[in-house]
Amino acid sequence: MAETILLDGPLRWRDIAAIADGAAPVLSGNARARILKARAVVDSLVERGIRGYGINTGVGALCDVVISREHQEALSRNIVLSHACGVGEPLGRAETRAIVAAQVNNFAHGFSGVRAEVVDLLLALLAKDCIPVVPARGSVGYLTHAAAIGQVLIGSGHAVHRGERIAGGEALARIGERPLVLQAKEGLSLVNGTPCATGLASLALAHVERLLDWADAAAAMTYENLGSQAGTFREGPLALRTSPGLHLVGGRLRDYLDGSALLSQSAGSRTQDPLSLRGIPHVHGAARDAFAQACEVVDRELASMTDNPAVAGTPERPEVHSQAHAIGASLALAMDSLAVAAASVAAISERRIDRLVNPLVSRLPAFLADDSGIRSGFMIAQYTAAALVGENRRLAAPASLDGGITSALQEDILTHATPAAGKALAVADNLERILAIELLAAAEAYDCQPSAAARAAGTQALYERVRALVPPYRDDRPMNEDFERVRALLRRPA
Repeated sequence: MAETILLDGPLRWRDIAAIADGAAPVLSGNARARILKARAVVDSLVERGIRGYGINTGVGALCDVVISREHQEALSRNIVLSHACGVGEPLGRAETRAIVAAQVNNFAHGFSGVRAEVVDLLLALLAKDCIPVVPARGSVGYLTHAAAIGQVLIGSGHAVHRGERIAGGEALARIGERPLVLQAKEGLSLVNGTPCATGLASLALAHVERLLDWADAAAAMTYENLGSQAGTFREGPLALRTSPGLHLVGGRLRDYLDGSALLSQSAGSRTQDPLSLRGIPHVHGAARDAFAQACEVVDRELASMTDNPAVAGTPERPEVHSQAHAIGASLALAMDSLAVAAASVAAISERRIDRLVNPLVSRLPAFLADDSGIRSGFMIAQYTAAALVGENRRLAAPASLDGGITSALQEDILTHATPAAGKALAVADNLERILAIELLAAAEAYDCQPSAAARAAGTQALYERVRALVPPYRDDRPMNEDFERVRALLRRPA
């Protein structure tokens, strides 16, 4: 039985991530009442002929073209179909579920004016795991992703149900639903706002949060193999710097390394360790601080109505407001920052991998191979990590500065929030792969230690988790298969 999440007030990013993973949102009575009230306002606007963008006008540069009442349903349908311009491979199940969940959350604020039937059908897609096929590329903001979802609601496009890709109309029939005939404003609302960005951003936060914990774990193992400075992560000296993230990481490292005979044996033999070792709390901590800021931004965005136009007032005194609430500038900046933070953690991990395999600094066998020359060991694993760090460097370029002009100068600034969230997910994927390599290399380094001194209880437990999946490496198999086994471990809590 899937977990249910009651949608009464705004959802938070953790709720969106849970729905992406399979939980089912359920509308509260209050949320449904807000939706019904907003729809009554739209109906009143239509009845009174009050001009509202995308309700009884064209969209984009066509916003001054007035649409007669008898053509407003056609306008809604045409918006969905004409905006379905996405290209490339489709988003995954989790990504699409996250976007749909964020759409429902946006409509439940009660300022969009779609009918309850639209929200109910989106909820049915989630509850029955009928996933619209959403091409991943081609959106500067949100339009093409959301249009692909809207297509399924009207019986067009495609969806995946029980692993099979089928036409949208057939997919609805299989789950006992019928296509909608969209009414005034609904086509625009379905393709509008920041749900695409908030959905993907919520997933990125969930991935990065988990990987930040694993980065501390991998770093502790590497430090125990290589560290030799006395008291590197002591609480008192670290407290001289103000950073919640730094102090959290310092505490985690102390817990992992508590009681390490291996470290005690080498402590004090160097005045200071290299930055990739002694700077772990500072780099990982800074990433955690950036993560915390991004969490605040995404939760604020989910608490905001991001449709355009917004409807308010009452059916007796209806109001329509054409603002720029659909612009996701804050999301774009937050996701650019999150991508840079995750890329920084990946970069320092790769530097630690290099120190583990480099005989010039590790005091361990070259490339962690017990018969170097015949065996290459982890030589090329470090190359792979370096390549992924390079890819992250390119991905970390800010999407929020891309700009651009669309719709005949009507939409003459673009903030690229959805691409920014997509880039953050891609960087997190590379971080996961790099951390898998570090965990494997650190486990191998333990096996190469010349000393029989005991590891800390915390790192011993980590070593055993790795070795339960992957045996020591002897150049006897493709190493990328080992990486994939450890990635499965990284998808569980550290």
